[in-house]
Amino acid sequence: MSLIEVLLQTSSTVTLLGALLFLLALYCLSSDSNSEEQGKAPPGPRPLPLLGNMLQLDLKRPYRTLCKLSKKYGSVFTVHFGPTKVVILAGYKTVKQALVNHAEEFGDRGMLPVLYDFTNGHGILFGNGDSWKEMRHFALANLRDFGMGKKGSEEKISEEIHYLIEVLEKHEGKAFDTTQPLSYAVANVISNIVYGSRFEYSDSKFRATVDRANENLRIAGSVSVQLYNMFPWLGPWLKSRKLLLKNIENNKKEMGELVRGLKETLNPQMCRGFVDSFLVRKQTLEV
Repeated sequence: MSLIEVLLQTSSTVTLLGALLFLLALYCLSSDSNSEEQGKAPPGPRPLPLLGNMLQLDLKRPYRTLCKLSKKYGSVFTVHFGPTKVVILAGYKTVKQALVNHAEEFGDRGMLPVLYDFTNGHGILFGNGDSWKEMRHFALANLRDFGMGKKGSEEKISEEIHYLIEVLEKHEGKAFDTTQPLSYAVANVISNIVYGSRFEYSDSKFRATVDRANENLRIAGSVSVQLYNMFPWLGPWLKSRKLLLKNIENNKKEMGELVRGLKETLNPQMCRGFVDSFLVRKQTLEV
């Protein structure tokens, strides 16, 4: 019996050979596809099958790799995040030309899996289509009424600074971690605009909500979530994504309670914050 026949009788060897043949075929198909698309898409590094340019990226700080690639391929280039092809715009002039001079063509937003986990495709930041345009117009008009971009926001910030100074003075000049009090101060400024009120730094629910939001920002930038964005099928097995979803759900519950409280005490003649304006608008449309 020849050596080849012996090897073929081993199931593990057959599986390995099959996998190698599959990868070889995939690589050949990918190479043909890339060569056909090369004239259509902006230039960029050659991707590997399935992995794309993942091995070339610094997953902890991908922007560093993208900046280096822009020096080689120009301000518009193509990168493959796993199997997904992405066109990168680098530099202020290029981004401005796309988002300002050609706002209609570049108006839609790509929805990364982790962003969809946050928003379910809704909201001002990551929505698309006519509903997003209407929401954006409403938000900009009403947020200005509550001080965004005006002197009113300065007053809210100045007011919050007094509370922050009180916290800092309690440490009597000793070294301490300022991360949490600064986060709570920023959150209170936002809360004042959105809900029309602030929270005490000692409020356990408020602290937990802000801490969960900060934790989610950290998780969203982690290597595991970057891999999840490239390969969404990894999601169910990622511990970090499970924690992210849990935090999102808990924060939604807390915000839901706040909105219900505002709805019960709503006075259409005197809106306390952005949420009140939204509720009044909603009531108007339902009539």
